[in-house]
Amino acid sequence: MIARSDLRWEMRHRRRSLPDTVRVHCAHRLVSHIVHSHPFQRSQRIACFFPQDGEIDISLLFPRIFSMGKRVYLPVLHFRRLWFFPFRIDTPLVYDKYGIPEPKLPPHVRCAPRALDLVFAPLVAFDLSGNRLGMGGGYYDRTFDYLLHRRAFRKPLLIGVAYGFQQVAALPKEHWDVPLHGVVTDEGWFWIS
Repeated sequence: MIARSDLRWEMRHRRRSLPDTVRVHCAHRLVSHIVHSHPFQRSQRIACFFPQDGEIDISLLFPRIFSMGKRVYLPVLHFRRLWFFPFRIDTPLVYDKYGIPEPKLPPHVRCAPRALDLVFAPLVAFDLSGNRLGMGGGYYDRTFDYLLHRRAFRKPLLIGVAYGFQQVAALPKEHWDVPLHGVVTDEGWFWIS
């Protein structure tokens, strides 16, 4: 099995190497798969992210979310975890230490992770066992670690977002890794059973 660091480098390089026309085409296909899905249709509070480092552009979904009266939440780094803040077109943004835009809003307006219906999480690689390789910060795992201790399904539905080529046969699993419920790519949905 390839080392996490090598796989992370390889996938990030492949993402960044995509031509802009391919990127846009893939992002539109991704959004189409999302808007026609039952999880999206029945969700009201949806956490998304602004792409960076060649990630597939899920922000193309924002206008559809707004037009349907749903709410978008964006992650904000808070020490070693994520807070989720509401986002609209007029929301002021600042850049975090990684250069990712995040809402500049007072803490009292944040949404608790348990109150979100659907969370779209960025990733570097995934497998069909629900394992996700992120950028290495562990923010999503620490934020949603309570899902590891639940016997019955609880909110939110945690969905990885990627290009289809980011799927690998198997990823090593650590005890702190929070598994995904599914992954959506430009090629379609992959549900974890």
